[in-house]
Amino acid sequence: MYSTRSVCRCCTLLAAVIITLLNGPFAQQVNAQVVNDTNASFKRHFIGSSVFMAWNLMPDPPSFFQLNYGYRLSPKTAISLEAISWRYKAPLGIPYGPAMGAPEEEYPGKVRGMGVGVAYQRLLWRGLYAAAHALPLLQRYSGEDGRHIQNGFQLFTTLRAGYQRKLFSDRWFIEPSVAATAWPINTNVPSPFAALDRKWRSYFLFEPGLHFGRRF
Repeated sequence: MYSTRSVCRCCTLLAAVIITLLNGPFAQQVNAQVVNDTNASFKRHFIGSSVFMAWNLMPDPPSFFQLNYGYRLSPKTAISLEAISWRYKAPLGIPYGPAMGAPEEEYPGKVRGMGVGVAYQRLLWRGLYAAAHALPLLQRYSGEDGRHIQNGFQLFTTLRAGYQRKLFSDRWFIEPSVAATAWPINTNVPSPFAALDRKWRSYFLFEPGLHFGRRF
Protein backbone atom coordinates (compact mmCIF):
# COMPACT_ATOMS: atom_id res chain seq x y z
CA MET A 1 0.00 0.00 0.00
CA TYR A 2 1.10 3.59 -0.58
CA SER A 3 2.17 5.91 2.25
CA THR A 4 -0.59 7.37 4.42
CA ARG A 5 1.57 10.43 4.93
CA SER A 6 1.75 10.98 1.16
CA VAL A 7 -2.02 10.68 0.83
CA CYS A 8 -2.49 13.22 3.61
CA ARG A 9 -0.04 15.60 1.94
CA CYS A 10 -1.93 15.24 -1.34
CA CYS A 11 -5.32 15.82 0.28
CA THR A 12 -3.96 18.87 2.06
CA LEU A 13 -2.62 20.25 -1.20
CA LEU A 14 -5.90 19.68 -3.05
CA ALA A 15 -7.85 21.25 -0.21
CA ALA A 16 -5.55 24.28 -0.32
CA VAL A 17 -6.05 24.59 -4.08
CA ILE A 18 -9.84 24.45 -3.77
CA ILE A 19 -9.91 26.90 -0.85
CA THR A 20 -7.66 29.29 -2.76
CA LEU A 21 -9.87 29.11 -5.83
CA LEU A 22 -13.06 29.73 -3.87
CA ASN A 23 -11.77 32.21 -1.30
CA GLY A 24 -8.61 33.68 -2.83
CA PRO A 25 -7.82 37.32 -3.66
CA PHE A 26 -9.80 37.15 -6.89
CA ALA A 27 -12.96 35.73 -5.25
CA GLN A 28 -14.68 39.06 -4.63
CA GLN A 29 -14.08 40.14 -8.21
CA VAL A 30 -15.40 36.80 -9.52
CA ASN A 31 -18.50 36.98 -7.32
CA ALA A 32 -19.21 40.50 -8.51
CA GLN A 33 -18.98 39.37 -12.11
CA VAL A 34 -21.34 36.47 -11.40
CA VAL A 35 -23.91 38.75 -9.74
CA ASN A 36 -23.72 41.38 -12.49
CA ASP A 37 -23.77 38.94 -15.37
CA THR A 38 -27.22 39.26 -16.97
CA ASN A 39 -26.31 37.81 -20.37
CA ALA A 40 -28.53 34.76 -20.77
CA SER A 41 -26.28 33.39 -23.53
CA PHE A 42 -23.32 33.02 -21.17
CA LYS A 43 -22.82 29.28 -20.66
CA ARG A 44 -21.27 28.39 -17.32
CA HIS A 45 -20.91 24.60 -17.54
CA PHE A 46 -18.74 22.60 -19.91
CA ILE A 47 -17.57 19.07 -20.54
CA GLY A 48 -14.47 18.12 -22.47
CA SER A 49 -11.67 15.73 -23.20
CA SER A 50 -8.40 15.43 -25.12
CA VAL A 51 -7.95 14.81 -28.84
CA PHE A 52 -4.99 12.61 -27.87
CA MET A 53 -7.41 9.82 -26.98
CA ALA A 54 -7.10 9.06 -30.71
CA TRP A 55 -3.75 7.45 -29.80
CA ASN A 56 -5.80 4.53 -28.52
CA LEU A 57 -6.35 3.59 -32.17
CA MET A 58 -2.61 3.08 -32.71
CA PRO A 59 -0.70 -0.21 -32.23
CA ASP A 60 0.24 -0.79 -28.57
CA PRO A 61 -2.15 1.96 -27.38
CA PRO A 62 -1.61 3.86 -24.11
CA SER A 63 -5.25 3.28 -23.09
CA PHE A 64 -5.48 7.00 -22.35
CA PHE A 65 -8.90 8.30 -21.31
CA GLN A 66 -9.94 11.73 -20.07
CA LEU A 67 -13.25 13.36 -19.15
CA ASN A 68 -13.57 16.88 -17.77
CA TYR A 69 -16.44 18.72 -16.15
CA GLY A 70 -15.99 22.41 -15.53
CA TYR A 71 -17.73 25.51 -14.25
CA ARG A 72 -16.96 29.05 -15.46
CA LEU A 73 -16.80 31.38 -12.50
CA SER A 74 -16.65 34.30 -14.93
CA PRO A 75 -15.95 34.83 -18.65
CA LYS A 76 -12.23 34.61 -17.83
CA THR A 77 -11.96 32.05 -15.04
CA ALA A 78 -12.99 28.40 -14.69
CA ILE A 79 -12.44 25.44 -12.40
CA SER A 80 -12.86 21.83 -13.44
CA LEU A 81 -12.65 18.22 -12.33
CA GLU A 82 -10.63 15.86 -14.53
CA ALA A 83 -11.03 12.08 -14.53
CA ILE A 84 -7.93 10.63 -16.21
CA SER A 85 -6.45 7.19 -16.76
CA TRP A 86 -3.44 6.11 -18.77
CA ARG A 87 -0.93 3.31 -19.11
CA TYR A 88 2.80 3.72 -19.67
CA LYS A 89 5.78 1.42 -19.92
CA ALA A 90 8.81 3.70 -19.34
CA PRO A 91 9.79 6.53 -16.95
CA LEU A 92 7.78 9.71 -17.47
CA GLY A 93 10.86 11.90 -17.05
CA ILE A 94 12.68 10.75 -20.21
CA PRO A 95 13.18 13.93 -22.30
CA TYR A 96 12.82 14.26 -26.04
CA GLY A 97 15.69 12.47 -27.74
CA PRO A 98 17.00 9.01 -28.58
CA ALA A 99 16.23 7.60 -25.11
CA MET A 100 12.51 8.28 -25.54
CA GLY A 101 11.03 5.07 -26.86
CA ALA A 102 14.28 3.10 -26.52
CA PRO A 103 13.61 -0.55 -25.54
CA GLU A 104 16.38 -0.54 -22.94
CA GLU A 105 14.58 2.21 -21.01
CA GLU A 106 11.32 0.29 -20.68
CA TYR A 107 10.06 -1.07 -17.38
CA PRO A 108 9.88 -4.82 -16.73
CA GLY A 109 6.11 -4.40 -17.04
CA LYS A 110 3.65 -1.52 -17.20
CA VAL A 111 1.99 1.10 -14.98
CA ARG A 112 -1.68 2.08 -14.99
CA GLY A 113 -2.47 5.46 -13.43
CA MET A 114 -6.06 6.38 -12.47
CA GLY A 115 -7.35 9.46 -10.68
CA VAL A 116 -9.59 12.51 -10.46
CA GLY A 117 -7.94 15.91 -10.17
CA VAL A 118 -8.75 19.62 -10.07
CA ALA A 119 -7.73 22.40 -12.47
CA TYR A 120 -7.94 26.19 -12.50
CA GLN A 121 -7.84 28.15 -15.77
CA ARG A 122 -7.47 31.88 -16.36
CA LEU A 123 -7.90 33.59 -19.72
CA LEU A 124 -5.22 36.24 -20.05
CA TRP A 125 -5.51 38.03 -23.38
CA ARG A 126 -7.38 37.33 -26.62
CA GLY A 127 -7.79 33.61 -26.02
CA LEU A 128 -4.38 33.03 -24.43
CA TYR A 129 -4.70 31.24 -21.11
CA ALA A 130 -2.75 29.72 -18.22
CA ALA A 131 -3.86 26.75 -16.13
CA ALA A 132 -2.71 24.77 -13.11
CA HIS A 133 -3.66 21.11 -12.51
CA ALA A 134 -3.22 18.74 -9.56
CA LEU A 135 -4.02 15.07 -10.17
CA PRO A 136 -3.67 12.37 -7.46
CA LEU A 137 -3.21 8.96 -9.07
CA LEU A 138 -3.52 5.38 -7.93
CA GLN A 139 -0.65 3.56 -9.66
CA ARG A 140 -1.15 -0.12 -10.48
CA TYR A 141 2.10 -1.93 -11.36
CA SER A 142 2.05 -5.12 -13.42
CA GLY A 143 4.86 -7.40 -14.58
CA GLU A 144 5.73 -8.49 -18.10
CA ASP A 145 3.27 -11.35 -17.75
CA GLY A 146 0.49 -8.87 -17.00
CA ARG A 147 0.08 -9.95 -13.38
CA HIS A 148 -0.56 -7.28 -10.78
CA ILE A 149 2.49 -6.59 -8.57
CA GLN A 150 1.45 -3.82 -6.18
CA ASN A 151 -0.17 -0.38 -5.92
CA GLY A 152 1.50 2.97 -5.46
CA PHE A 153 0.52 6.63 -5.29
CA GLN A 154 1.56 9.61 -7.39
CA LEU A 155 0.70 13.30 -7.34
CA PHE A 156 0.91 14.53 -10.93
CA THR A 157 0.97 18.32 -11.38
CA THR A 158 0.78 20.43 -14.53
CA LEU A 159 1.35 24.07 -15.44
CA ARG A 160 -0.15 24.77 -18.86
CA ALA A 161 -0.17 27.67 -21.33
CA GLY A 162 -2.31 27.65 -24.43
CA TYR A 163 -4.85 29.27 -26.70
CA GLN A 164 -8.62 28.83 -26.49
CA ARG A 165 -10.44 29.04 -29.80
CA LYS A 166 -14.21 29.51 -29.57
CA LEU A 167 -16.35 27.69 -32.14
CA PHE A 168 -20.02 27.78 -33.15
CA SER A 169 -21.07 30.87 -31.19
CA ASP A 170 -19.05 29.86 -28.12
CA ARG A 171 -20.86 26.53 -27.79
CA TRP A 172 -17.67 24.55 -28.53
CA PHE A 173 -13.99 25.29 -27.99
CA ILE A 174 -10.59 23.78 -28.75
CA GLU A 175 -7.38 24.44 -26.78
CA PRO A 176 -3.92 23.70 -28.19
CA SER A 177 -1.36 24.06 -25.41
CA VAL A 178 2.08 23.25 -24.07
CA ALA A 179 2.76 22.15 -20.49
CA ALA A 180 5.38 21.50 -17.85
CA THR A 181 4.56 18.45 -15.72
CA ALA A 182 6.04 17.20 -12.44
CA TRP A 183 5.32 14.42 -9.93
CA PRO A 184 6.73 15.53 -6.55
CA ILE A 185 5.12 12.58 -4.75
CA ASN A 186 5.63 9.05 -6.09
CA THR A 187 5.46 6.31 -3.46
CA ASN A 188 5.62 2.52 -3.19
CA VAL A 189 7.29 2.00 -6.56
CA PRO A 190 8.58 -1.56 -7.18
CA SER A 191 12.39 -1.71 -7.05
CA PRO A 192 13.00 -2.57 -10.75
CA PHE A 193 10.74 0.32 -11.80
CA ALA A 194 12.33 2.72 -9.29
CA ALA A 195 15.82 1.89 -10.57
CA LEU A 196 14.86 3.12 -14.04
CA ASP A 197 13.03 6.17 -12.64
CA ARG A 198 16.18 7.29 -10.80
CA LYS A 199 18.02 7.64 -14.10
CA TRP A 200 15.73 10.48 -15.11
CA ARG A 201 14.28 13.67 -13.70
CA SER A 202 10.90 13.91 -12.00
CA TYR A 203 9.51 16.50 -14.42
CA PHE A 204 8.90 16.85 -18.15
CA LEU A 205 8.99 20.04 -20.22
CA PHE A 206 7.08 21.07 -23.35
CA GLU A 207 4.39 18.40 -23.29
CA PRO A 208 1.83 19.18 -26.03
CA GLY A 209 -1.88 19.26 -25.31
CA LEU A 210 -5.01 19.50 -27.44
CA HIS A 211 -8.24 19.71 -25.45
CA PHE A 212 -11.75 20.30 -26.70
CA GLY A 213 -15.12 20.83 -25.06
CA ARG A 214 -18.80 21.71 -25.23
CA ARG A 215 -20.41 24.47 -23.17
CA PHE A 216 -23.98 24.38 -21.93
